[in-house]
Amino acid sequence: MVVDDSPQFREVAAALLAERGIVLLAAAADGDQALDAVGPVCPDGVLLDIHLPGSNGFTVAAKLASVCPTARIVLTSANVAEVPPQVLADCAAIAFVPKEELAGTDLAALFSPAGT
Repeated sequence: MVVDDSPQFREVAAALLAERGIVLLAAAADGDQALDAVGPVCPDGVLLDIHLPGSNGFTVAAKLASVCPTARIVLTSANVAEVPPQVLADCAAIAFVPKEELAGTDLAALFSPAGT
């Protein structure tokens, strides 16, 4: 799943994921849409922007983790150089990847459960 308020970014992220053999189950523009989308099925991974309308990505990550505890949540943003590890742990995200580094990041590995 990709959660970002920019339709252009959702499109780019979907293409990056597809190039890596990752099937996009859903895309959402904000936290409420993301939570609605995980009702029927939990994704293996969520690429989640930190800066969203309404609840920020940290809050959305914590909510997603509570309803989909197996989802591997990766935070992203164009405006943040890094996120302290404790912030990631507190919101249940496994990593932070700046948007400008997504193309060079092994997203398949980030979204794969350990040992698979």
